[in-house]
Amino acid sequence: MDAADAARLRAALNDAGISKDAVRRRLGVDAAVAADRGDFRAALAAVSDDDAQAVLIRLFVCGTTEPDSMVASAIRPLSVDVAVGSGLLAKVANGYRAGLTLQLVDDGVLLSDLPASASGSLGHEHVLGVGGAASTLRDAILDAPAESALDIGTGCGVQALRLSATASRVTATDLSDRALDFAATNATLNGVEWELLAGDMLKPIAGRRFDRVVSNPPFVVGSGAVGYVYRDSGRAGDGVCAELAASAGSLLNPGGTVQFLANWLHIDGEDWRERIASWFAGTGCDVWAIQRDVSDPLDYVRVWQRDAADEHDPSRLASWLDWFDEQRATGVGFGIITARRSDATDPMIVCEDLRHPVEHPYRDRIGEWLATADRLADVDAAAVLAARPRLADGVRLRQDAVPTADGWAVDRQLVTAENGMRRTTEIDPLLVSFLAGCTGDVDVLTLARLLAEAHDGDAALLAASLAPVVRELTRDGFLVLPG
Repeated sequence: MDAADAARLRAALNDAGISKDAVRRRLGVDAAVAADRGDFRAALAAVSDDDAQAVLIRLFVCGTTEPDSMVASAIRPLSVDVAVGSGLLAKVANGYRAGLTLQLVDDGVLLSDLPASASGSLGHEHVLGVGGAASTLRDAILDAPAESALDIGTGCGVQALRLSATASRVTATDLSDRALDFAATNATLNGVEWELLAGDMLKPIAGRRFDRVVSNPPFVVGSGAVGYVYRDSGRAGDGVCAELAASAGSLLNPGGTVQFLANWLHIDGEDWRERIASWFAGTGCDVWAIQRDVSDPLDYVRVWQRDAADEHDPSRLASWLDWFDEQRATGVGFGIITARRSDATDPMIVCEDLRHPVEHPYRDRIGEWLATADRLADVDAAAVLAARPRLADGVRLRQDAVPTADGWAVDRQLVTAENGMRRTTEIDPLLVSFLAGCTGDVDVLTLARLLAEAHDGDAALLAASLAPVVRELTRDGFLVLPG
């Protein structure tokens, strides 16, 4: 769809009152939630009229077929012929149905290809809309103002649209010309401008630097064969994510951030954390990698075969699993990685497994982590010992006990931060006593001396061992250091 026709479609949607908030008001919260899950009964009851808004909701939200004259009126000033020619509509015997997915997001509207569940199959250059992975990244993108931003592998422009809310200039790249066509249309539909560049990953922006970079890359792990551009990078294994990580230092302006979704291999006998940390060696970036899920190879392959509607191909399943066996892979991790160019001599690299529910939006949690990393960068061991820490709000102690002949015996003690990332970590009795003293009134060195006296220990050794623990507990949200 060219820019003029995209502008006509934008006018039609605006005239009809098609936005996320407007549609939810028309349907009601319960009906809108049900429609999001594929149950359109209540939604259809709420839009039984023939006004343009009702027609477009039935057509693009509920997936109905609508009569010719009603569709023509609802999309005016865009012509039906252009809508059909661009793929927006599909002509059927008794009217028109949606030929593309039209999704309403908080900051606008996005067109993309129909999913395999609606179309029956996917093309090589299939263009995704807003799925679960894309929503995860949108929720995590930092919202501080930025001068320049880059979306690598933009697809239809899901992340570029999010970046437009905070960045003065947005550049977006994609290997697929079809994806860039969608992105151009979506930019017009939302009244924003993007610099759109064709090429594989970083090639179109070689030598350039940005303040904020995001990517939902083609991260699917496999042999490197390309079946679908949106998910297959042409790199073997998790190579595309390693490549993106290694480029962080040269891609970012000082203080800039890169955030991307990633899959990584779990190899028998290896620590996945060390694998990710090695990707960022020499980049000068602080890194926080959060593992949100792990799939075994069979489940992983089945998910992606269902995604492309080729789950009935046993030979493809077998060859993919054989490849995993050759790599000694026990699973595939999924998560989100944030890296910030700090140019520190010894940057902070944290890789952790956090599969439980956390407080949203993710961007607030990531912002808190980066702010804490900033503060800790200026706090050496001597400063930690002189600090007067206090427990963070929402921290709780839980004790697990087992029955014995003499009654209940505590065999495990855990602290939980009931806020933010909602971490839980096991601590020993000495640390339980230390945390009880963290009221904000006593410095760490004094607490170490008191604990050493109570436990007949060496105060200097205890203080030296507490300093890194205090830093870690502060980083993870259990303690707050003043200043």
